[in-house]
Amino acid sequence: MKHLVLIDGHHLMYRAYWAIPRTFKTRAGEQTNTSFGMASMLLNILRAEEPDNLVICFDEGDETFRHTEMETYKDGRAETPDDFYPQLPRVMQLIDTYGMSRVSDRKYEADDFLCAYARAGEQVGMRVTVITGDKDALQLATENIRVAIPHKGYQQTEYLGPKEIEVKYGIRPDQVASYKGLCGDSSDNLPGVLGIGPKTAAKLMQDFGSLEGVYANLGEIKSTVREKLERDREQAFFCERMALLIDDMPLPIALEETQYTNIAAQDLINFFVELEFTMLVRRFQAMLDTPYGATHFIAPDSVETAATISKGEDQMVMF
Repeated sequence: MKHLVLIDGHHLMYRAYWAIPRTFKTRAGEQTNTSFGMASMLLNILRAEEPDNLVICFDEGDETFRHTEMETYKDGRAETPDDFYPQLPRVMQLIDTYGMSRVSDRKYEADDFLCAYARAGEQVGMRVTVITGDKDALQLATENIRVAIPHKGYQQTEYLGPKEIEVKYGIRPDQVASYKGLCGDSSDNLPGVLGIGPKTAAKLMQDFGSLEGVYANLGEIKSTVREKLERDREQAFFCERMALLIDDMPLPIALEETQYTNIAAQDLINFFVELEFTMLVRRFQAMLDTPYGATHFIAPDSVETAATISKGEDQMVMF
């Protein structure tokens, strides 16, 4: 069974930015903490997941239907530091040098693309791993689609399928949007029903199955909770709709064109050398010696490249 790996690009970039010291720079003074962290995690992902197909999905703008219908959508998130943005061109160059497909569109969120590609992959018989920290993606989990939450630079990854989600959150994947309609989601500035928290929301899902089921059975719910539900009924259904991922857009890159194979190893080595990522060169060359590396990458011109570079970032070995 082919393995499709889908990556939430912004989630990975932010993890990289905050995990690696902002003082991490080349000798010429270029700040590279985000690029280094991203490059390191992508190596870890390749070794751990061994994808046959791979897509990195990004948010691009604020013209999605969610932003149109809710002006305050995602308001309240911490502002991104100014020194993050100048590093983005290097990160995109890194992804392209890795030979990875990347998609974005002002009309859709990265999560929607994760949804569309995950379901497209499952339909053609692939097993799918969705790498993200966004709980919206939990609604995608099936027996063939799992959600991977990175920890420790993708060295202690948490994998969630339907059973794990039910154990951890008390709900099924198909109930995630309804659950958020009830308890909201502060990361997206979705209030849900004021006064209803995750435990109550999960219990309501267990008892009535869906948001529609909850409101069809208000008479069976204790008065203190029922009053909150009645007060915020419209808001609950609105938040549910905002949380529901969509998959009916055209795929920017056809699924069959996302194969991860015949990647030029020398190009990636040269990129690492340019940014003085000595330790990553050695790690990458070690991966090239694995069966996966040997079959998915074109061998470099020289296997001695790493030995000729001065050491620079060995303090980041664990990332």
